[in-house]
Order: sequence, then structure tokens, then C-alpha cells
Amino acid sequence: MLAFDDDLPGFGIRANAGGSRIWIVQYRNALGQSKRESLGRVGVLSATDARRAAAEKLARVRLGGDPGAEREQARKRAAVTVGSKVDAYLEGLGDRIRATGLRESTRYMRLSWAPLHRVPVAEVTRAMVAERLNVIAKTSGPYAANRARTTLSAFYGWLIEEGLADANPVVGTRKPIQDEKRQRVLKPDEIRAVLAALPAGDFGRVVRLLLLTGQRRDEVADMTWAEVDLAGALWSMPGGRTKNGLAHDVPLSAPALAVLAEAPRIEGRDLVFGSGAGGFQGFTRAKAALDKACGVTGWRLHDLRRTVATGMGNLGVLPHVVEAVLNHISGTKAGVAGVYNYALYNPEKRAALDLWGRHVSTFHPAIELAAPDPKAPLADL
Repeated sequence: MLAFDDDLPGFGIRANAGGSRIWIVQYRNALGQSKRESLGRVGVLSATDARRAAAEKLARVRLGGDPGAEREQARKRAAVTVGSKVDAYLEGLGDRIRATGLRESTRYMRLSWAPLHRVPVAEVTRAMVAERLNVIAKTSGPYAANRARTTLSAFYGWLIEEGLADANPVVGTRKPIQDEKRQRVLKPDEIRAVLAALPAGDFGRVVRLLLLTGQRRDEVADMTWAEVDLAGALWSMPGGRTKNGLAHDVPLSAPALAVLAEAPRIEGRDLVFGSGAGGFQGFTRAKAALDKACGVTGWRLHDLRRTVATGMGNLGVLPHVVEAVLNHISGTKAGVAGVYNYALYNPEKRAALDLWGRHVSTFHPAIELAAPDPKAPLADL
């Protein structure tokens, strides 16, 4: 049975056969469709509160709204949680970025942002993001928090493009640490200290190769045996493994070959380092332990790349050869020169890395090779 209020048309009460009574509001939306909504049970919701709720809904209807449709939309939005869209986002991302970048995005979205997985994407607030960034900064470091922040912002950019979100809650949050242009170059005494403190095992081998080759951390950590020609002393990375997407040959000096020679081969596993599905991982803990053991502060593994470039330059290697070793498309190879200059400089790269390997071998007995001849000609480098 239905009974409506005389003073507020559309507001009423419905009595069910079982004896329960429910406050209701009835209206026609902009399309002329008749809608009826329950407001609450009589006795639980007072008449005053029920009348107020009905008046608010009827006012929205007069302004062209549809409370029922709005409620349905809200229900659908609530079903679209952060976690429900992570797989689709990562699947599409895999076609646009390198495997290492995909692994990093996967780690941040699945682990770092896991506490937000049950939250609807429309209900994630700036305060939630800021609070979580503080936790990540404390547990994994400020730079990891910066990368996690960038990853979530890219995720919300995708949600907006897909029509699943209207705003990016990352916008306006503070970076845990301001990115800076790094200029850190390890001094000879610091290189000696790092080499002396390196542990046995994959982490130690990865760091030695970083210092001997000047390549990027993940490029070394994800090295495969298929890429390495020990007889030809050459490491050939396909374009899918490099930051700029270009295939890159890295001549291997005698000390670099010695590092690979001591790396154990695991039957059925092509990756040189690490275990499980990926290459070597666990850099955060291993680097913290190394810092404590060697006493060198204020450096990152990526600084070894700058150390190699600076060291080769100090030994007389020409800038374009240094850039070729690093697989850089900048400086002398940027712009028009970079478009037309496809020279690989492989002989020059080999001479440069051999020279650098001999130089590094003087820092620690673990890297045994004759010191560089100071009279060796550098003109061809």
C-alpha cells in the first residue's frame, strides 16, 4: 500500500504485506520515466530526515538530474577499483616500453600500491597517495618512492584516457626527494674501497661488470648467455634491451671476461645472473650492505656509468668513442649528426674498454691484469 504526503508531492510511505513500512520518493526523470526509490525504514529513519532526503532528490530532479541513474553510476564506479585495472594497464604497457621498464612498473603497481587495490579509482585521494609515498620512502628509499609516484601517475593518465577516472590524485603530491642532475664520480680510492668490499656471488659480479663496461644496471642484471660471445669477447644486446631501443655491442675486456668466466651456468636458464623468472634483483639490500662494508657514501650504482665515462676521458679516449661505449645518442651524436652517423666504432670501443679494463685492474688484486702502458698510443681512441 502506498500513501503520499500532501505537502511534498512525490514523498510517501509504502507498507509491505509483512507489516514493514518504508519511506519512498517517486518522480519522473527528464525522459519522462517514472522512478521510485526507497529512502529507509520507518522507525530507523525519522520522518524529518526522510522528508529532507526526499526534498533533496526532488530538487535534483527539477534541475534535470536523475537520482536513480546517479546511484547506479556510483555503484559502477565503486566496482572499478585500482586493483581491477592493474592487469589491463600492464598488458597494454608491455607493447610500448622495454621489458625492464615493464618489470619495474609491475613491481610498483602490484607491490608498492597494493594497499590501494581495493579502493575505487574515483575515491583515491591526494592524501592517500601522499601517505603511501611516505611509507614507500621509509621502507624502500626516496628514489624508489619517486619512481612509484611516477608509475601511479602514468596509471591514472591511462585511466583518464580510458574514461575510467576524471582526475589524477597524484597531481599536487610532493616528490619524496627532488630529482637532481647527478655529477657524482667515484674517486680512485673509492673505487678501490668498493672493489675490496664486494661480496662473492651475483651482486659482486654485476657491480664489477658495471664498472668494467659502463652499461646500465638492468642491462647487466638481465644479461643472457645468448647475448655473450666469450670466444669473440663480445656482448651484443638487442634493441629491446636497451634504453634507446638500438642494438648495442659491448666489447669485453679481459677482466670482464674473467667475471663472466666465474659466473655459474644453470642448466635450462639463459639468464647469467639471479634466479627465478628474472635476472638479478635485490639491489636495495645488497647496495646498503656494500655501503656499510666499503664506507663510501653518497653514491649510486648508476654513478659507476659516469665514473667509467669520466675515467676513459681522462685516459685520452675521444668523446665520440665514450658515447659509443655508453650507447648514448647525445652530445657529438645528437641532432643531424646522430641521424647520419651510424658508425659503430667497434674497434675503437674495444680499444677503449681494454684500456679502461687495464686501468681498473690496478685498483684491486681481484681484477688481475697488467697495468696500462703509459706510453701506449691513444690517437686511435
